[in-house]
Amino acid sequence: MKILVQSEDFDVSDELNLLRQSSPNIGAVVSFVGLVRELNEDAIQTLTLEHYPGMTEKSLHEIAQQALTRWDVLDVTIIHRVGTLRLQDQIVLVAVTSAHRHNAFLACEFIMDYLKTQAPFWKKEHTQHGEHWVEAKSIDDKASQRWELKN
Repeated sequence: MKILVQSEDFDVSDELNLLRQSSPNIGAVVSFVGLVRELNEDAIQTLTLEHYPGMTEKSLHEIAQQALTRWDVLDVTIIHRVGTLRLQDQIVLVAVTSAHRHNAFLACEFIMDYLKTQAPFWKKEHTQHGEHWVEAKSIDDKASQRWELKN
């Protein structure tokens, strides 16, 4: 398992190649790369991501471990950037390996839903009209609710 929170960019190809070397039983690698995008009416110039060092890494480790436990997954990589990013900069890489694609897809989606709603990151958009903190979206909350275990 590889969990990194960093300001530096990452090379997706290098990270996937490293992950593929972790086991000869890998039959599937599923990955997601999130980018800074222009979505709002107010043109985003930059996006600043802040976190709580130590707590954030622990939180990411816990969710990766949960994915490894819930699905038949071999390994997980999560790299999340912090600091000020520009449009189209990479923000996050989530990559999951398994023997079969189905488990890898589910685990990758589960991790991303968690990152969007529960991980201790704070986002501030800088636009031509000022800056503001980004609130969680209800669609992201609904997506993460489907992973809750029912007793």
